[in-house]
Amino acid sequence: MPQLSWVLARVSNNPATLLDLAAVTLIFYWLLSVFRGTRATMLVRGVVILWLATALLSTLFQLTTLTWLIRNSGIALLIGIPIIFQPELRRALEQLGRTGAYLTRARRRPGNLASTIDAIVAACAQFSRQHTGALIVLERQTGLQEYADRGIPLDAEVTSQLIATIFYPNSPLHDAAIIVRGPRILAASAVLPLTDQVLGAPHYGTRHRAALGISEHSDAVAVVVSEEKGTIGVATNGRLVGNLSPERLRTVLAGLLGVVLPREP
Repeated sequence: MPQLSWVLARVSNNPATLLDLAAVTLIFYWLLSVFRGTRATMLVRGVVILWLATALLSTLFQLTTLTWLIRNSGIALLIGIPIIFQPELRRALEQLGRTGAYLTRARRRPGNLASTIDAIVAACAQFSRQHTGALIVLERQTGLQEYADRGIPLDAEVTSQLIATIFYPNSPLHDAAIIVRGPRILAASAVLPLTDQVLGAPHYGTRHRAALGISEHSDAVAVVVSEEKGTIGVATNGRLVGNLSPERLRTVLAGLLGVVLPREP
């Protein structure tokens, strides 16, 4: 295997080559972890299959024009990749930006966030019993002002009674989502982006797609209650965890928001 021998010889002569290979490997691994579970996975698979099939045909049948296109497709790929994978690349860059924000962020006031979590959990427990649909989005490092501007501004303290009133069936604000910033409800009836993921459970509807969508576009935590089944779920980083009990919901929110909650009596 002359290629492997050449690589080993180059690494032994220049240790910086090993660092170079490790950096490239880490970058590809990070990109694959960002793409995993999204439609980008299928797009990458389709591009690879198309390229391999084209290369095989051009080699077997000596297709000169097709071979020339493959060899000169680099510029087209450089232009096409940012267009095809725009949502995934944006998500990856936002994750890098949030890394710096996490390193420099100020500590939250646990008392305010603890009461916010308790209010959300109490409201979701009521919604679960009554089979009332709800979608509550908690802002973290990525600002959600652009989505709040699409809804009805409130700037009100988070209480379980207010949340229950907002999502009361047939109330003017029960559609869409409420956005919570710290201890305040920033806006209600906010329209969120929908995910392109295929949701397996049949009772997952528009609320669940919106919860996943906002978690893909930001680092927000979305709490969703199914109107059909009364189940409680949490979406974050493009992943949805369902069938949570109120106690488990309280623990999950505290962990995601970095809040140490007092033990319940």
